[in-house]
Amino acid sequence: MKWNAYLISAAIASMTLAACSEDDPVNPDNNKPDTETPDTETPTEETVEGDVSGVWEANSVIKVSGHIVVPEGESLTIQEGVQVIFDDAGVGANHAPIEFTVDGNLYCEGTAENPIRLTVAEEDRTEANTFAGLWGGIVASNTCAEMLIDHTIIEYTGGQVIEGSPAATNGIYTAGDDAYPQITTNNINGKYVITNSIIRNGWSDGIYLMGGQAIIANNTFAANGYDGAEAVNVKAGCQADVANNIMFSPNTNGLKLSSSGQSENRGQAKIQAYNNTIINAGWRRDGEKGGCIYVEKNALANVFNNLIVNCKFRAMTPSFDIPNDPEEGYADASVIDYNYYASGSQKSDITFEEESGVAYAWAGYNYEHENYNQGVVDANSVIATETDSKDPQFVNFDINEVALTSYTYDSAWDFHVNAGSPVLTGAYSGSDAFATPLFGTSGLNVNGKNYTSPAVQAQFGAFGAN
Repeated sequence: MKWNAYLISAAIASMTLAACSEDDPVNPDNNKPDTETPDTETPTEETVEGDVSGVWEANSVIKVSGHIVVPEGESLTIQEGVQVIFDDAGVGANHAPIEFTVDGNLYCEGTAENPIRLTVAEEDRTEANTFAGLWGGIVASNTCAEMLIDHTIIEYTGGQVIEGSPAATNGIYTAGDDAYPQITTNNINGKYVITNSIIRNGWSDGIYLMGGQAIIANNTFAANGYDGAEAVNVKAGCQADVANNIMFSPNTNGLKLSSSGQSENRGQAKIQAYNNTIINAGWRRDGEKGGCIYVEKNALANVFNNLIVNCKFRAMTPSFDIPNDPEEGYADASVIDYNYYASGSQKSDITFEEESGVAYAWAGYNYEHENYNQGVVDANSVIATETDSKDPQFVNFDINEVALTSYTYDSAWDFHVNAGSPVLTGAYSGSDAFATPLFGTSGLNVNGKNYTSPAVQAQFGAFGAN
């Protein structure tokens, strides 16, 4: 996660928020806009730093003036409607971005009508600060046993890790080299449920999994990564179901799935990624790497029934000719297929003539890329051409209108499809063993409640017809 020393301006609008019962599988057919916190009496305000635990009560305002830590063995519950405001001045003489470290357990229990918001002061939520990295993000350490992020908005993160940053002191990230993802996990035995949430406006990755069992479902990602990074980035020591998410304009990929760091103690990364909608990925990258889905270094990844719209390249599997090598190669038991690639007619305003020269999504999908495992990856996928856009017929999103490098999310968009859409037929049924969600039956038990992954839908993308 290398970083540059300059910022660019952008706007991000309100995002979609999907609802589900805490004990039921995530509902893939909700696409509700942000809601304002209901009118209440004057909210309770509190300023915190250092160790935090217990309960932050519903609709309260928590002002964070310094690094905060949920201590090992303790828990913090954040109830619906809580506004957590991080001071963008940072900590100390070098203004280290404020970090939210979780050594214990964290439970963010928002609702569709009254989400939690982890943000900065209202006057700092500006176009110019889209990628400013005003605070450090959530860092769940190797002692964090459980974390729930439900109906929660996380924004304006990605501060640079510098000398004095807790993540540098604890050896999680490197000072001067890394920027904070919005959510980091480390415990290979941890259980993490991230659902129905909005993860936007971050310099680095939206979610960076370095360990644990995870359900990542029904979230909306937008403007993740300034000069690199992905919406969801998975490493060795993880088992994750990633389903029913909208990923709009990640800098590099919607999904980067890698077993980097695999060892005797840190097992092979295993990921089921299905029924996601990925839009405008890869065009903002400084240089050319990825463009929607990138599977590398022996990750066992089954990636299917995803809807890819106006992304720069198809799914890539570098070193696919080196089988089952955790240092470099490709886990040849993976199934990366039965995806749907749609392309508008827009031309990108950023091209690299000395490399691919790709300026249109349809051109990238059909480019002879060295990382395309032809005849294996996407052998049965639907792929747009210059003369056949494979328009998915969204209810409200014109695939020919939004600029390829845009990352401004419009709350009026609706990624359901019209009746008769081609994405409603021809998708994979999910009947074979490879397609079974990891946590679709047994689920993950977090804070005494069982959360299960969504069932595979025989459609391309996160949403069906209205």
